[in-house]
Amino acid sequence: MVNSFNRSLKRLFDICAASLGLIVLSPVLLILVVLVRRSSPGGALFLQERVGRSEVPFVCIKFRTMAAGSPNVGSHDAASSWITPLGRKLRAYKLDELPQLINVLRGEMSFVGPRPCLPSQHDVIAARRKFKVFSVRPGITGLAQLQGIDMSTPEALAQADARYIQKAGFWQDIVLVLSTLAGRGTGDAAAK
Repeated sequence: MVNSFNRSLKRLFDICAASLGLIVLSPVLLILVVLVRRSSPGGALFLQERVGRSEVPFVCIKFRTMAAGSPNVGSHDAASSWITPLGRKLRAYKLDELPQLINVLRGEMSFVGPRPCLPSQHDVIAARRKFKVFSVRPGITGLAQLQGIDMSTPEALAQADARYIQKAGFWQDIVLVLSTLAGRGTGDAAAK
């Protein structure tokens, strides 16, 4: 289980890395805002309610990768045809996740943790309750995502999330972040 020192170190890392990321990547973020707005009708950002730590809802911020008016569903339920051409590229390089640095700074998310689900994903919520997954902040990336487990298999997802929580530590998080940056992980991919 995560001890107090690891929790404090994790939060300090989240604050420092998210702050630095927002500063260093601000030109990239601005360019992406312009590109997303020009590529298809609608705003640049996609705001979606998600379930956070202790089942407290929060608004997850991402770059919009789907056509305006697409149904509000989990990624594994999204039809490939709903994704814009630019959105496909943003997802491939995980650039759509960059605005979540704001969620990390606000303490709603962490860099590493279980991916946050939608309030409508009742099976995922039930499985996560069973394995006490809501005891930690959700993450931009996580063990299940890197293992290719998405929300279409709630029990397997919750078990992977629980394994992460049991072994969670600062250095494990660093390894998971580096693995994500290296391009590993296919969890929560849109349906083909």
